[in-house]
Amino acid sequence: MTDEALQSADIERYSYDVVVIGAGGSGLRAAIEARARGKKTAIISKSLFGKAHTVMAEGGAAAAMGNVNPNDNWQVHFRDTMRGGKFLNNPRMAELHAKEAPDRVWELEAWGAIFDRTADGKISQRNFGGHEYPRLAHVGDRTGLEMIRTLQQRVVALQQEDAKSVGDPEANLRVFAETTITRLIKDSSGRIAGAFGYARDTGRFVLFEAPAIILATGGIGRTFKVTSNSWEYSGDGHALALLAGAQLMNMEFVQFHPTGMVWPLSVAGLLVTESVRGDGGVLRNSEGKRFMFNYVPDVFRAQYAETEEEADRWYTDQANNRRPPELLPRDEVARSINSEIKAGRGTEHGGVFLDVASRLPAEEILRKLPSMHHQFLELAGVDITKEPMEIGPTCHYVMGGIEVDPDTAASSVPGLFAAGEVSGGMHGSNRLGGNSLSDLLVFGKRAGDGAVDYLESLGSAVPAVSQSDLDAALAEALAPLQRTEGENPYTVHHELQQTMNDLVGLIRRESELKQAPEELVKFNERAASVAVPGGRAYNPGWHYALDLRNMLLVAECVALAALERQESRGGHTREDYPVMSPEWRKENLILTLSGDQVALTHKPIPAIRPDLLALFELVELKKYMTEEELTVLETATPAPLSDEAQEGH
Repeated sequence: MTDEALQSADIERYSYDVVVIGAGGSGLRAAIEARARGKKTAIISKSLFGKAHTVMAEGGAAAAMGNVNPNDNWQVHFRDTMRGGKFLNNPRMAELHAKEAPDRVWELEAWGAIFDRTADGKISQRNFGGHEYPRLAHVGDRTGLEMIRTLQQRVVALQQEDAKSVGDPEANLRVFAETTITRLIKDSSGRIAGAFGYARDTGRFVLFEAPAIILATGGIGRTFKVTSNSWEYSGDGHALALLAGAQLMNMEFVQFHPTGMVWPLSVAGLLVTESVRGDGGVLRNSEGKRFMFNYVPDVFRAQYAETEEEADRWYTDQANNRRPPELLPRDEVARSINSEIKAGRGTEHGGVFLDVASRLPAEEILRKLPSMHHQFLELAGVDITKEPMEIGPTCHYVMGGIEVDPDTAASSVPGLFAAGEVSGGMHGSNRLGGNSLSDLLVFGKRAGDGAVDYLESLGSAVPAVSQSDLDAALAEALAPLQRTEGENPYTVHHELQQTMNDLVGLIRRESELKQAPEELVKFNERAASVAVPGGRAYNPGWHYALDLRNMLLVAECVALAALERQESRGGHTREDYPVMSPEWRKENLILTLSGDQVALTHKPIPAIRPDLLALFELVELKKYMTEEELTVLETATPAPLSDEAQEGH
């Protein structure tokens, strides 16, 4: 790039202690914590403030408060989370989440969140797939929206405090809306020094000089053709971390939510909340049969009903009946739906039916599921109080992500932290519904604390951004605008989505997975030469061109890890390796960037502490563990539960 071009790039510079990239639940909670501990904090929002993808989370936040069933406690929640993740979870993360989720929900209530209530005035909790007890604190079917409203109001309250004390509401906590970060910058010793990006409306470039950065950017759904994710989910945080030298883990585990809209095509993939099934909705094929009873895996058979009669009794008598199979973990339900469709028992538009109309009175549906009623009536012309919905699997969540320390949310790069969907480990191979919103709160707070603790350990040795690194980031961002010839980025993105859908989708095969990296090499070559007409202001084509780098990096990580893991577990289903392997359960797959090549290595999964293992029966552990592990367990003297583990909640 010429000196003249560099000078015309008009970079705005800002200096902060902590920069949080992402304005969803985890990002806001992290920023609130950093600001509460006295650090000057910036929040970077790719979209408008208040439009983060968290608002699309509908069912509730899972927390073992025991408000509806007093038998619930953190140990049961931990156990359910490990079962849902097929024992690939980082056990420390699952433990911290189960213990701290109630406090984080009560904290939201203290900040003004308006939850649905029980008859005696407590926060109401509903049933959800994979949870033994009603555990999801909810606000109708729009809980994520209420969470964001409450956290934003907390941000405003802190800004009002600064307005009173120092005369400037943005003195210590500022939101930069419609701003995209394209590079993280480190100093010569490898520590985080800043973040470079641009304002989406004007195209002006911005540099945030900060020694601590928290990634809270969410997921990767835009890499796939049919997704419930919003437009922001292009894997930005995953790619930024990888490019900065951090490790990603277990990227093969991509959750396809079982219930997304399938018709009309303009809204295909839009989420249909699990609350529909939690509140009594059932799945039927085109023949009208409740098919989920045919698909209960052996590892879950003891917990799920075998007849429709028992399943229906469970809603009013959970103590004496087993759960409906519609409430199996999401990966199991998605595979079952896919099997019915492949067997020719799907609906006209390639889905199955989700029926709540025949199960609940219309007024109860309108009270419990107002957003779903509005969504189907307005977008599909379907009144869910009178007729069933057509649904099918949709790419929804990635369980893999940045490898972080469970207690501090720190990555391997000094000064870089991550929380929420962009981080890995908490959910293992499959996330339970409702665990996402409480995950955001628990680890958002921990990331804020971790960043502040790191800052306080630095002293006065603050990392600095070098001009050469800044110039390189600037040149990369301007490149698509400076090319006079090249492909349209929309075309490349559309074909990438189709390729990922065809080769690395819900059901995977070795031949297709081997083909995927070869195809992705071609996409990388095409993306490197895309050209965008026009200038930097209001130019969505330019935004797409820059997002392509992130989506291609993520796609390569998913494809390589999916090819490597020769088993089926959670969100990773191999048609050629259809069962879970006890040996593979012990393996995390770690992805790093060496030059411009993604490298994959194996790393042992952390051991589960004896007091946590004691929460499971040996007969259940036999479904997951190797003979060697079981021999050790059978010969060991059972460790008593710690005082902490014996507490309720």
